[in-house]
Amino acid sequence: MSERFSVFNPPRGDHERVDWPLLEGLPLALAISTYAGRKGGPVLVAVADGYAARHLRDDINHLGVADAELFPDWEILPYDLYSPHPDLISRRLDLLSRLPGMESGVVIAPITALMQRLPPVAWVQGQSLDLAVGDRLDNQAFRSRLHAAGYQSAEQVWQPGQFAVRGAVMDLWPMGRPEPYRLELFDDEIESIRTFDAESQRSTGKLERIDMLPAREYPFDEDSRQAFRRAFRNRFDVDLRRALPYQDVGEGHHSQGLEQYLPLFFESTSSLTDYLPQPHRLLLLPGVDEAAMDYWREVESRREQRGGDIERPVLAPDELFVPAADLVRTMEDDAAVKVTRRKPAADVVAPAPSLDLDEKAEETARKLREMDDRVLIAADTAGRRELIRDALRAGGLQPKLLDSWSAFVSGEEPLAVVEMPVSGGCRLGDRGITVLTESELFPGHTRTVRRERRTGQDPETMIKSLADLQPGALVVHLEHGIGRYLGLEVLDAGDTTAEYLCLEYAGSDKLYVPVTDLHLVSRYTGADPEAVDLHKLGSDRWARTRRKAAEKVRDAAAELLNLQARRAARQGQSFEIDRGLYARFAAGFEYEETEDQQTAIDAVLSDLASSEPMDRVVCGDVGFGKTEVALRAAFVVANSGRQVAMLAPTTLLAEQHYRNFADRFADWPVKVRLLSRSGGSAAKTVEGLEDGTVDIVIGTHRLLQKDIKFRDLGLVVIDEEQRFGVRQKERLKALRAEVDLLTLTATPIPRTLNMSMAGLRELSIIATPPAKRLAVRTFVSEWDTPTIRDAVSREFQRGGQVYYLHNEVRTMPRQVAELEELFPNARIGMAHGQMPPGEMEKTMRDFYARRINLLVCSSIIENGIDVPTANTIVINRADKFGLAQLHQLRGRVGRSHHLAYAYLITPPWKVLTRDAKKRLEAIQSLEDLGAGFTLASHDLEIRGAGELLGEDQSGQIEAIGFALYSDLLNRAVEALKNGEEPDLDEPMSITSEVDMHITAMIPDSYLPDVHQRLVLYKRISQADTDKKLDDLQVEMIDRFGLLPQEVKNLFTTAELRLRAKKLGIKRLEVGPAGGRVEFKAKPDINMGELLKMIQKESHTFELPDNDRLRIKGEFETLEDRFHMAEELLERLAPAERAAA
Repeated sequence: MSERFSVFNPPRGDHERVDWPLLEGLPLALAISTYAGRKGGPVLVAVADGYAARHLRDDINHLGVADAELFPDWEILPYDLYSPHPDLISRRLDLLSRLPGMESGVVIAPITALMQRLPPVAWVQGQSLDLAVGDRLDNQAFRSRLHAAGYQSAEQVWQPGQFAVRGAVMDLWPMGRPEPYRLELFDDEIESIRTFDAESQRSTGKLERIDMLPAREYPFDEDSRQAFRRAFRNRFDVDLRRALPYQDVGEGHHSQGLEQYLPLFFESTSSLTDYLPQPHRLLLLPGVDEAAMDYWREVESRREQRGGDIERPVLAPDELFVPAADLVRTMEDDAAVKVTRRKPAADVVAPAPSLDLDEKAEETARKLREMDDRVLIAADTAGRRELIRDALRAGGLQPKLLDSWSAFVSGEEPLAVVEMPVSGGCRLGDRGITVLTESELFPGHTRTVRRERRTGQDPETMIKSLADLQPGALVVHLEHGIGRYLGLEVLDAGDTTAEYLCLEYAGSDKLYVPVTDLHLVSRYTGADPEAVDLHKLGSDRWARTRRKAAEKVRDAAAELLNLQARRAARQGQSFEIDRGLYARFAAGFEYEETEDQQTAIDAVLSDLASSEPMDRVVCGDVGFGKTEVALRAAFVVANSGRQVAMLAPTTLLAEQHYRNFADRFADWPVKVRLLSRSGGSAAKTVEGLEDGTVDIVIGTHRLLQKDIKFRDLGLVVIDEEQRFGVRQKERLKALRAEVDLLTLTATPIPRTLNMSMAGLRELSIIATPPAKRLAVRTFVSEWDTPTIRDAVSREFQRGGQVYYLHNEVRTMPRQVAELEELFPNARIGMAHGQMPPGEMEKTMRDFYARRINLLVCSSIIENGIDVPTANTIVINRADKFGLAQLHQLRGRVGRSHHLAYAYLITPPWKVLTRDAKKRLEAIQSLEDLGAGFTLASHDLEIRGAGELLGEDQSGQIEAIGFALYSDLLNRAVEALKNGEEPDLDEPMSITSEVDMHITAMIPDSYLPDVHQRLVLYKRISQADTDKKLDDLQVEMIDRFGLLPQEVKNLFTTAELRLRAKKLGIKRLEVGPAGGRVEFKAKPDINMGELLKMIQKESHTFELPDNDRLRIKGEFETLEDRFHMAEELLERLAPAERAAA
């Protein structure tokens, strides 16, 4: 090969293979982009591992010259017991279906994906299914076809490969599609096709047609299942009764790990190269041959380990994979281009010079000025781009702002800046171009990593107290006390059928609560459920307990109001919000706000606009968008000319927040600074805080030291408050007495939760995960070497990293030695709180930069930086951690587009304390995203309620349950605020019962999922305005189809109850043979109209008692009863309300 190789014009290799010199990073991406732009069909690039493949794809796409796609492997081990994540299957099938028709572009595949045997090309091509509005669809046959294509029936669709049928509505999420679809049928005709949001389950748009791919890489119709069972019998000599895959397939189940038997579904298989069209070009990168041999050895080793499994017999390696030697030989023969290990000439491609724009800005500016090359600085984000421009301008340079790589190459600017987050810089001597990235400009700093987004599940709004109610759970009924929930039951009550909550009380007595009265029932939280006595129906014990609690609550409410009054007396600053500027800033958020997130943002803005000092806790799981809430608040305060301080528990986390803030404020005249421990820049920042030139500062405990003075501090944001002591938080408040305080936390500690719920501090909960985020798969087990080996190997194979948490510093070196023996090729590091700070930070930076791939650490990583490539955590002696801590530690993983795993290792189950067992059960049961708040509530149960305002109150919470206690407290506070004495005999507001002697329920045929029915019943009974009820009806029609009569009755009854409650009516009943009305002691009704009705219409109305009105007459039909109830409520309404 000529030495004059150029990445701008690499040799073609049309008729025989050509060798390129060793290229990596940007030069490689550039050469492949140029090569792919020539004629010759698509380019398949074979790469040694998945991590390198993802980086190469990103670099090519950031250049914007060619389109690159990744064909991922399954991200599981050979012969694994788990199936790949549906998202991976979705992306693979989507690409396989398009590959034969591709005419250009780049496909990048790790060697592990190239070695896999795939379904035959003809099968994937023949499986596409088109649907259009107006098509006829046999519902039953279509469901069978979906099942045969590998789709799974679910109660609610939240990820690709699922479908749900509810009457005339069918939801499905086809593979390879970014969002799910909702089909509405009229008889057997498709009347409409709509896209919908997997989180809110609400429709978002309309379509005329869709096409679908299978959900698995194997067929699952009856014939294919029979063919599989035949092949299985012929292939394995085992007891078929114990062979799980054989039995599961026979019963129509997609068992975990069934992909490991893929060849048994087909007569022959294909490989990725079989899918490529003619012509195509194959390009080999260095190391693929060694990687293929290594992987083949791993396949054989795994085969040996699993070989004796009689329940899951394994196929031979060459049945599942193309042997490494065969594949390497074929690729060597077919390759058009091979990248060798021979270094290119230094004047063609060379490393970029390393500079330091952070600590040596003036020297860096001088070096850039003296360079002969044209220089392009590639920034990771828009914010970083502006920071770099500011730093260069301060050094007397004027870099030109460009929008793409092509604009720089075709122009003549000597120095330019572009937003282009490529992996690293280089010098391209033949064109006189040097590209510098943040790795060269800021040595030693972590870089912002952009994450892929992926599908995620919406855990039903976590704060709905009945959302996660399981049979056997304790509940509190307002009138009858603490009982045990047994389930939902449909009962016939004379002329009506209704659904009831079945509750068990002491002595096995049963109470059936109509679903229309669900507002009287709440979850019991407050003490250990096993230590709670159920109340006896009919006894006065509950009434006494409730009255005693109400008396104590009155004292607590008075104390709370006193505290609030003292705070309110300290006048805070009310911030003017410039809506136009704010909207521009908000538009910089690259995702759509979730509903919870928007509610939290609105609450914070409302606090800032008020003159009372803000004290709000925003609770949301790791990665749910709490930082965005802080960013919006910081914008409002900084835009009003006051300063913002953000406190983070570690230097690295402060650094990460700084990057986020700097990025978002890049285009605004707001100066954001990071306050680290020392250095010249720290002194400048301290000076800037005092003279007001620094608007937003982000730092650690350093911000709390006495030399820090603010010119005009307006807002303090604390990240993860449980990591700061009370004294440190009080020091923050002391900075300025009227400072606004915003606290961000993933799991509030129970005391904070208590204070928030009692109104001492405002609480916002973000329980909805951002789209495309996955729950962390959580396992609790004793130490088991094969399990640990599989967990770590699975992560290493997909190019990832592992946290191994061992919280005993003394024995940590021994643990490291054991792991080195188990994983000889791992790059193991150690991190704990007793290390010198500099060494600790260096270790964390090495982990972030992937120089370490197995980090043995203490719980110091609890509030660590985001490491998107670390997706497995092993927690040794998990029984020693509190619930909030376990939740935080688990939140270290699962921050990218990969399925994450958490292994909680414990001593034998029987030796654990009861509290430890309950903590582990709680965290395992709440794999759901958004579980932070629910976990803190569980912590209340496990530890008891803790002192809200002293132990006395804690006893009351245990006696009546946290939800009822909070309710009583809120009512007492309201009464005292209005100058009234709380009514202890009527501790809850009047509840109204409406009985129309009709069937009012959500039928099983309309919505089969009990859990969803329970949540909807609760939402209907808690709706306190007609608008909320109307919105709920619209939502149900959208999600489940037209409302059947029983559900319409449920809504009409709920509307009547709202009106009756306003008038002070306890019970309204209208049946076929008349009805009655019961009033509370002082009803808010038109007494004149009531007297007139009794006197002039005595044939219809009679008043047997002061608090009861009898209705005489026959009301046979539904319409007659509703008409009578509505007319009666209208007439009884006070004159001014009736006029309104």
